[in-house]
Amino acid sequence: MKVTELDNITGSLSKPSKMPGYAYGLPAKECKTGKKLQEVKGSTCYNCYAMKGCYVFKVVQAAQYKRLEATKKPLWVKAMAAQILRHKSKYFRWHDSGDIQSLKHLAKIFKVARLTPDVNHWLPTREAWVKPYVSRAPKNLVIRFSMPMVDQAAAESWSHTSTVVSGPGRTCPAPDQNNACGECRACWDPKVKNVAYGKH
Repeated sequence: MKVTELDNITGSLSKPSKMPGYAYGLPAKECKTGKKLQEVKGSTCYNCYAMKGCYVFKVVQAAQYKRLEATKKPLWVKAMAAQILRHKSKYFRWHDSGDIQSLKHLAKIFKVARLTPDVNHWLPTREAWVKPYVSRAPKNLVIRFSMPMVDQAAAESWSHTSTVVSGPGRTCPAPDQNNACGECRACWDPKVKNVAYGKH
């Protein structure tokens, strides 16, 4: 398929400036669990970064909603795999904004990962219902459960997690290197059980 056809099916990929590769952003307003947490003080979704700044620009919102609708299209899986492969990046992040919408959505992400076996996929989520399906994920896809509250300990029952800390304990190096991943790939690394981000 031509690039224009891929864009028409999937919507364009997003390119977060701090990341080593591309991403696929959905509207944060449509998060299932995150939408509830946005109202909870002390949660990691309170004062959500994806609900302010450039994320609220009309053009960005339009692109995110286009992607959300695109996930329902029959050709989305193959088109997404083609989009990811054409950018020739070894690292891909699912949902720099937004989250998994349903089991069907998750199954499609699994299929995209299987069609791109040489790409490292990272899928952060606050959807606890995903847990029983983590063991079925392709080996090149790391699903990290994002702990819902700031300073909450990582859940031992999940194979991979992320936490947000307000004090010491941060392991993400981004704040020390111009808010960029740099050479760090911990979020995508299946050997890293938990990644601790600093509260911002």
